[in-house]
Amino acid sequence: MTPDSGKIPYLPEPIAGLERVALNLWWRWDRRARLLLRNIDPTIWSATRHNPVAMLRQVDPNRLAHLSRDKKYLADYARVMEELDRAIDPTVGWYPETFPDLQDATVAYFCAEFGLHNSIPIYSGGLGILAGDHCKSASDLAVPLIGVGLLYSKGYFDQQLDREGWQGDSDEVFDPKIMPLMQIHGPDDSRTVAVLETAGRPVHIGVWQLNVGRVQLYLLDTNLPENDPADRELTYKLYGGGQEYRLKQEWVLGVGGVRVLRALGISPGAWHANEGHATFMMVERLREYLAEGLSFDEAVQQVRARSVFTTHTPVAAGHDIFYEDLLDSVCGDYHEGLGLDRAGFMELGRHPDMNHGSFHMTAAAFRLARHVNGVAKLHGQVTRELWTGLWPGREQEDVPVVGITNGVHVGSWMSHHLMILLDEVYGEYWEKNPPEGADWDRILELDDHRIWETHRLLKRTLLDFCREQARQRWKTFWKDTTHLVGAGTLLGPEPLTIGFARRFATYKRASLLFKDEARLRRLLTDPHRPVQLIFSGKAHPADDEAKAVLQRVWRASREAQFEGRIAFMEDYDVHVAHRLVQGVDLWLNLPRVPMEASGTSGMKAALNFVPQLSTLDGWWAEGFNGENGWAIPKAEAEGDELDAIDHESLFTLLEREVVPTYYARDARGLPTAWVAMMKQAAIVGGKDFTTRRMVKDYTERFYVPALRGITEGDDPPTDAVVIGSGSAGSIPTGS
Repeated sequence: MTPDSGKIPYLPEPIAGLERVALNLWWRWDRRARLLLRNIDPTIWSATRHNPVAMLRQVDPNRLAHLSRDKKYLADYARVMEELDRAIDPTVGWYPETFPDLQDATVAYFCAEFGLHNSIPIYSGGLGILAGDHCKSASDLAVPLIGVGLLYSKGYFDQQLDREGWQGDSDEVFDPKIMPLMQIHGPDDSRTVAVLETAGRPVHIGVWQLNVGRVQLYLLDTNLPENDPADRELTYKLYGGGQEYRLKQEWVLGVGGVRVLRALGISPGAWHANEGHATFMMVERLREYLAEGLSFDEAVQQVRARSVFTTHTPVAAGHDIFYEDLLDSVCGDYHEGLGLDRAGFMELGRHPDMNHGSFHMTAAAFRLARHVNGVAKLHGQVTRELWTGLWPGREQEDVPVVGITNGVHVGSWMSHHLMILLDEVYGEYWEKNPPEGADWDRILELDDHRIWETHRLLKRTLLDFCREQARQRWKTFWKDTTHLVGAGTLLGPEPLTIGFARRFATYKRASLLFKDEARLRRLLTDPHRPVQLIFSGKAHPADDEAKAVLQRVWRASREAQFEGRIAFMEDYDVHVAHRLVQGVDLWLNLPRVPMEASGTSGMKAALNFVPQLSTLDGWWAEGFNGENGWAIPKAEAEGDELDAIDHESLFTLLEREVVPTYYARDARGLPTAWVAMMKQAAIVGGKDFTTRRMVKDYTERFYVPALRGITEGDDPPTDAVVIGSGSAGSIPTGS
């Protein structure tokens, strides 16, 4: 089976390799490659929001012909092509040097969403961005990873707020011709790569390949003419529809994903389910082992030994649960291939604290994966507390769940200008061999004035971006001038600017700032030390409570009492996120402890020398050191009482510490104490909170043992749930 090629209609022969560059997202984190693409046509580059495929399809052929004769451009082009060849060589890098005996192995990484670039809108938030950064660092380290996900042809949703600030959800079918996607065809040129049955009928699955450096990502697509119209819609929308739609999507991802890899001739030695959406991947592999003649216990042991499961959800209500009648409808008689009756199949997903009759995806993943983790140290602890019931008789600290703290990809999130600044310390293009550990302390050598001026440039870039975004939405959507005020057109470069951008959910408490509007107004409109707020984010289409919080923030951005000091940037995506984490002065995060699993947006800001103010949740519980930002003290309270306490702590910090520190200047006009905190933010972020460190952790602690099929120390609880009357054996209650 081979992928399509020829996405770019015309390229002169001397620069024909630009198609290879455009079709591999490696360009996104390589400075030379980005500059090479931008220099083709900076205007179109900006207009296409840095989409090289779209740009190359629009650029004047005369411009391409000119570049094909330009000696300097050709020299730059040759260097980038050499770098690309090196970047995709699987034999060079940390992993093959460290584990030469496993160089030919494969790790399959399943996730419901991947956030790699704004031109591929198949992500909704932190889970997808984390998965995208995971793939990029796996490529950097030459970890033999492949990704499996779904191609959502209508993406997540496009955010449009009405005249009252209520979020409307629209979508637009994207055009794969302007995306770095290559469709895979079989030997007979069919688009069908694999088939599975759901709801009593066959569902044909097509596949698109997306190259992320060394990593190939395979995106499954059911929008094929062979399918029933209802099944063609299964890969339309990310997290769209109701429970049945979601179950079918997860069935396609898990069962269909395994079958697609088999059809492509790929035999992974380790399998990683990133969140419970991918649990059926383990169930399908269990069926395969049973079909080979293994006993049920032997099959479970094999699946467990080679499976990794990462949970991102710190609250019980956030996990996927499907009821028996729905599984019957969608999965049919699939359980018979497992040698189980219906009751036995349901036992795979039984939750100890719930009545029978429901299939809990996370519970099933815990049972079928030996290697299990939360996404921060605190989240690991919270996960052990949530799931102790799967290991009856064990103390919480003995539950076999570890914390592997998330990170972010340096090359994707650090500003180009800051990378150039760090060249002075680490050498040109240092990010190709980035510092580790104490080497990050050399940031202290940087000149304060250079750091501050670079940050001011990034801040002005953010404010220019706000105005340009407002101009575009005024042209396309808006009919009321108040939109222009609320979009940030009145923000200035001098005031302390605080950013709050993430998925809008009630526990993230974006409206905490507005509990005392008079106090907020005094803070924002102080004539000598003003403050500005920039918000951005989407609420889940089905979450009306979160939409109400978003509406409250949006309305505040239009209120005259705040004098244009509050902005809301609509339609939050990766493109907007880059500007925000690079350009604000302070990153704000206000989750109720312990409901934030990780909070990677603060890590992205830290890599851009931006301090954070946050509750001690997620990564900040281990990342805050007293010198890289501020922490709201943990309060022993709940609900409204907790909100009141945290609100008071927040404003006390802002009024007495944050604002005075920002505005305290030396004789040169530099906020020296603030710049010292900026340096510490970058040092801590670089040392401990990058996906380079994270992927190494996964590889050493999970992938390598799974690839080697190590079962020593595999200590499931002594209690076992007997699987139904049609049982072929038993399965442990936990891992």
